[in-house]
Amino acid sequence: MTEDVQKHSVHTLVFRSLKRTHDMFVSDHAKPVSLDDYSHNLKMGVKLKADYGAVLHMPVLKEGKDRVSQLPSSMHGQQSYTQPDDPDYLITGTHAYPSGPGVALTADTTMHRNPSEAGVHSMALALPPSQARQDVSRTAASIGDIHRHAGGAERAHPPSSALSLLEGGGTRNSSLMRKAPTMPKPQWHPPWKLFRVISGHLGWVRSIAVEPGNQWFVTGSADRTIKIWDLASGKLKLSLTGHISTVRGVAVSSRSPYLFSCGEDKQVKCWDLEYNKVIRHYHGHLSAVYDLDLHPTIDVLVTCSRDATARVWDIRTKANVHTLTGHTNTVATVRCQAAEPQIITGSHDSTIRLWDLIAGKTRATLTNHKKSVRTLVLHPKQYTFASGSADNIKQWMFPDGKFIQNLSGHNAIINTLAVNSDGVLVSGADNGTIHMWDWRTGYNFQRIHAAVQPGSLDSESGIFSCVFDHTESRLITAEADKTIKVYKEDNMATEESHPVNWKPEILKRKRF
Repeated sequence: MTEDVQKHSVHTLVFRSLKRTHDMFVSDHAKPVSLDDYSHNLKMGVKLKADYGAVLHMPVLKEGKDRVSQLPSSMHGQQSYTQPDDPDYLITGTHAYPSGPGVALTADTTMHRNPSEAGVHSMALALPPSQARQDVSRTAASIGDIHRHAGGAERAHPPSSALSLLEGGGTRNSSLMRKAPTMPKPQWHPPWKLFRVISGHLGWVRSIAVEPGNQWFVTGSADRTIKIWDLASGKLKLSLTGHISTVRGVAVSSRSPYLFSCGEDKQVKCWDLEYNKVIRHYHGHLSAVYDLDLHPTIDVLVTCSRDATARVWDIRTKANVHTLTGHTNTVATVRCQAAEPQIITGSHDSTIRLWDLIAGKTRATLTNHKKSVRTLVLHPKQYTFASGSADNIKQWMFPDGKFIQNLSGHNAIINTLAVNSDGVLVSGADNGTIHMWDWRTGYNFQRIHAAVQPGSLDSESGIFSCVFDHTESRLITAEADKTIKVYKEDNMATEESHPVNWKPEILKRKRF
């Protein structure tokens, strides 16, 4: 009578098989296969014949003859080959392999560098005259030359990051293994606190600019006035009238004593600050002008408008040099820089455009945002910039707008961004909240919601513009409660009193 075989599910059988296989091979797990000298020599001999067969017949330099040795036994029929004995020569080569056939990786040959282009050029310049004459007389390099000179410049000026082939098990692939991604810890920044509240405007304060000498700053408001304030004391110095609607943008020139303003009355004005009068108008926009910026190195003004264009103006002649068309909705913000791309615009069509100033055409269009892009800020030291929208703050790399990272968490309509050279990014939103971020890591280290001034509604807390002064010790914000608020760093704070509470997200690098 036959015994019934117990039936198991395929799942159980597979796992039993896996376990047996594991038990069988567990002692040999990850153990490298031992190197067989004969097969290694054979392999290197074949490689030499295949790669260098065409030049093995070339003559050897006289000074290299004392270093000549025979090839491996598999290639006795071939020409002789120079295999240097001097360890200084052994550590160089044009491939990440031992420096000659059959030469194992030893302590002498651990550091192995491939010659870079710069190394080759500097080596060519450093050749002695006699060597240069020999090079001219020869038509091709011998094997001895390859071993003698390759990487020579690296020996003279070794690169800072030497690559060790033995680190990951002595194979060539170990040098190519990628590191696991690590999230860097954010730099500690002291928190900011409210230092002064300046009132005087009779409407929303829409724009702010600090003059290059850091003595005063200027604000534009919905009360149709432009006011100039003393930065140290916060006292009103001057009021300028002339706009017939909200002043949406102000900028102070660092190249001339001029102040520029733009507003919802379609006007762009140039004020002479020696006479406090308008000396130029720039006519052309068909609707409200929302922002303007000055080019840092040439006398050019760029404005953007609700007519879906940005316009480039020659400051002196008032000529409309370019009309930058391409956006399909209000262009809300514009920024200029000396490097390419010299003009960047953000629009309510949720795109960012990088412009070629000379041609007056779009270089690149960034479509990652889902909502209106109301603000842009350029990093003062790095070749990067950030854009603010209701969905995210995004960081980008110039010149082509390569995406870097998202800064998520400020869940409001972001009207303004500012960044200082210490890496503090400030975002101000329509609901009156200010978030402080570490630029490099995107860590949100502080959130501020200042109270509205007495007599205002809570709904009137909104941040329209913010800017750091030129010392970067003060942050000035323009708000919907008709005030200007000045913040400064808390000098009493330490890393112990305000620790970094860093919890990196693995999914941080999503692009949308």
